Amino acid sequence: MALLSDEKQTHLAHVILQCLQQASEAKIIGDPALALRDIKRVIAEQMKLEQELDQKVRARLQSYSRPIPEGSQEWDILYQKTYAEELRKRKLE
Repeated sequence: MALLSDEKQTHLAHVILQCLQQASEAKIIGDPALALRDIKRVIAEQMKLEQELDQKVRARLQSYSRPIPEGSQEWDILYQKTYAEELRKRKLE
């Protein structure tokens, strides 16, 4: 699973902030720099969570008695099912 570089996370945070500032449904109250910092924090937390879930799912797939080649259709399906199961366990889905 490819994670976003710090530069890409920063760019994404700026894009999100700009969209929020332009949206009529949302209004940034206070310092936009603080909002930007919070957006970056949330993105970083999400990246960390996704990395943690990816490692857990990969470890589980590697623990199977029969090796499943990564990149195969079977591996992809099992990865998606196991990932979704981990999300449900954490009540994130």
